[in-house]
Amino acid sequence: MGLLCSRNRHYTQADTEENAQIKLLFQTGFDEAELKGYISVIHANGFVVNKFSLVNYLASLKRVVDLILAIMRPDCGSCAVVSNVLEQLLHDGSKELAQSDTDSAKYVLSNENKEIGERLSDIGGRFEYPRLTKELAQDIETLWKDPAIQETYARGNELQVPDCTNYFMENLQRLSDLNYVPTKEDVLYARVRTTGVVEIQFSMPAELFEPCRAQLKNACNNPVGENKKSGEVYRLFDVGGQRNERRKWIHLFEGVTAVIFCAAISEYDQTLFEEDNRNRMMETKELFEWVLNQPCFEKTSFMLFLNKFDIFEKKVLKVPLNACEWFKDYQPVSTGKQEIEHAYEFVKKKFEELYFQSTAPDRVDRVFKIYRTTALDQKLVKKTFKLVDETLRRRNLFEAGLL
Repeated sequence: MGLLCSRNRHYTQADTEENAQIKLLFQTGFDEAELKGYISVIHANGFVVNKFSLVNYLASLKRVVDLILAIMRPDCGSCAVVSNVLEQLLHDGSKELAQSDTDSAKYVLSNENKEIGERLSDIGGRFEYPRLTKELAQDIETLWKDPAIQETYARGNELQVPDCTNYFMENLQRLSDLNYVPTKEDVLYARVRTTGVVEIQFSMPAELFEPCRAQLKNACNNPVGENKKSGEVYRLFDVGGQRNERRKWIHLFEGVTAVIFCAAISEYDQTLFEEDNRNRMMETKELFEWVLNQPCFEKTSFMLFLNKFDIFEKKVLKVPLNACEWFKDYQPVSTGKQEIEHAYEFVKKKFEELYFQSTAPDRVDRVFKIYRTTALDQKLVKKTFKLVDETLRRRNLFEAGLL
């Protein structure tokens, strides 16, 4: 979840998925050194993904994750902790798969791939780790293509498998190249969970908003600052929405310009990392309601991003929307594109209803907009932020009595 804020506070600079898009679109982009700095994150994504997939070779699997996390980040003291957490998730998940499926044999690795696992286990047991070579990437790729792994991946929503799984597994050879430099797409796919409060500053192109720019400047003091070359300067604070993160930031944001709430609509059939029997969409619903009712946001504009539509449109044709308790009254109408739109509009309406149910009568005049987003689509993100910018400018003009 992100917040646009005008207060003079400084927080750690970092690049999450949405922040990376902003940097690519509205700042200077990434130079080669910055791109190379993403190698550790990208390699970790690839190896962690593999960790989630190998269900019947847990000892080897733990070594694989230890290896991959350590290859690019040998000084990371949290590697062992991460591996242990992932192993527990995987162990619980694999037991559940085996117990709930009569054909449990399909989750068993082939003998030749078990041998690959043993080799990786041997490497992972060493004190010093080698770099990610073509040969090592080939071994991991072979394991990824094993039918048992693919059967498990098909049920990835039950095992907390990251969304970027397939992308990085399909690009292992490129990622392991000696001269590898991350592409923009690699950076955007590199998912890093937000913890604490992360700040990024950016400007929308001034030429896009000249018609209302002079009018706004004369009407009031713009609370988000001004950059004559690049348009108004926004300060966006990306905050963790997880339960243990909220207490870190909620008291900081009195006087913010707008709240941008990101809801991953593709996660309606997935569970939380913190509580594996708790549906993510139900948690999102409660978080949105909680934020709406915070006193510091009573006059704050709300921009709701229904994100990960690219994943949603594929999933909703395979997994019933009423897999989520909040959507239990959903009734499919057709198949294909029409069904996708019908499902999306249903989800959108649910959030609209929640907003108005949670908004006191004296707050109904605050701005509320909903946007369909795909964080990996640069054109769509740019268009969305332009609409957000225009909405906030119009709000300022209205409050100044010019509209």
